[in-house]
Amino acid sequence: MAAPQQTGKTGPDPTGPDGCRGRSVTVMGLGVFGGGVAAARYFARHGARVTVTDLKGADALAPSIRALDGLPMTFHLGGHDAADFTTADVVAVSPAVPKTSPYLKMAEDAGAHITSEMNLFVGRCPAPVVGVTGSSGKSTTTALLGEMLSRAAAVRVGGNIGKSLLDDLDAIRPDETVVLELSSFQLEDVARVGWSPQVAVVTNIAPNHLDRHGTMAAYIDAKKNILRFQAADGVAVLNADDGEVRSWQGEACGRVVFYSREEALAEGVCAEGAEVVFRLGDDEERVDLAGRMKLRGDHNVWNVVAAAAAARLLGVTPGDIAEAVAAFDPLPHRLQPVGACGGVLFVDDSKATTPEAAALGLAAFTEPVVLIAGGYDKHSDPQVMVKAIRRRAKAVVLIGATAEALARGVGAGGPRVERADSLEEAVGRAAALAEAGDVVLLSPGHASWDMFDNYEQRGEVFRRAALDVGMKGEA
Repeated sequence: MAAPQQTGKTGPDPTGPDGCRGRSVTVMGLGVFGGGVAAARYFARHGARVTVTDLKGADALAPSIRALDGLPMTFHLGGHDAADFTTADVVAVSPAVPKTSPYLKMAEDAGAHITSEMNLFVGRCPAPVVGVTGSSGKSTTTALLGEMLSRAAAVRVGGNIGKSLLDDLDAIRPDETVVLELSSFQLEDVARVGWSPQVAVVTNIAPNHLDRHGTMAAYIDAKKNILRFQAADGVAVLNADDGEVRSWQGEACGRVVFYSREEALAEGVCAEGAEVVFRLGDDEERVDLAGRMKLRGDHNVWNVVAAAAAARLLGVTPGDIAEAVAAFDPLPHRLQPVGACGGVLFVDDSKATTPEAAALGLAAFTEPVVLIAGGYDKHSDPQVMVKAIRRRAKAVVLIGATAEALARGVGAGGPRVERADSLEEAVGRAAALAEAGDVVLLSPGHASWDMFDNYEQRGEVFRRAALDVGMKGEA
């Protein structure tokens, strides 16, 4: 467990609205997801002298730079300057920056206070926070939980799902509820401030980001921060069907509530047929979701039950939970139907960045699937995905850095394997292999960084390429 963060060169809190005035602040990693922008804006608005630095150049960061237009700050882009770290009072670091960065070491050696956009937020948020993490399913669970909670009270949804709430800090009221999707990188950082959300939801644990964390043990240790610092009145909502997550019961500081898709729990929340059953005390409650779910795949039942468990614990009625499920559409790039052509359905599952997620994507369809897969190697074992391809795919078109390894894994006796040099070519090849009644599924099982800036860009390229082969409208 990390020690609490040092207080900086002078003063007790150089990151506070008053304490940061006049201080030298370096924002490391502007990025395009909003966290770097929010951190830079926070410090500039509170009177700090802000320098923004990123390894990417101005062209790649243009939307983020425009979002900061008019605010007093200096940009050092396309590389880092050591002086920005050795002379800084505060360094606000993107969670994507490896902890082994020599520039971080320079800042720490110089006595700078190290923080992050998420740490700035959680240390000052006046409303109760529900945090959601896991190796997959966390975005859908977060958004669906927000939908459920909104039927009972004011709610704000943000975090790793793609929206920084730091800009909203002054407007958030104590009677609201904040729902945060939390990545392993963000949770690694919260150890600095010894924070966990009042309610922690954990969807599952599978190998991910081992290129960053190094070992599975380190990855799990970062994830455990979601409940490690909870008070005695905190609640941990844990997936009883995931052996690793279930074992966290002994480490929870407060109440543990299990949820399950596979087991009829005597205490907890579970799926029984089309019903979600709540056994959270002396009474049993049931809600029938038959015909209500728009989400494909059995794995999404876990997400629904996880969100329902947290929502019910926070006072949402079973009826409102059912209405929220019925109203909820798939999130972009998560088994999202984007259109059809000649009876072939095109589905964007670009967010499937792990082999386990791709296997779940394949399992979501009873129709024959022509799969597009491959991408950046995060050092995950692809076997679960390879087995799913051999079992479920009609054909597979492989792209990216892992294409050859996946081709060898699928091997002789598996479905037809083709390779493509671009996603556009892959969509054309997949469309040619598909027949009426088939599904062309982009579920890469790997990150996008070898060919794209992010999974959103990859999904958009897939959609445009599908239009080029004749896809009509949205399904």
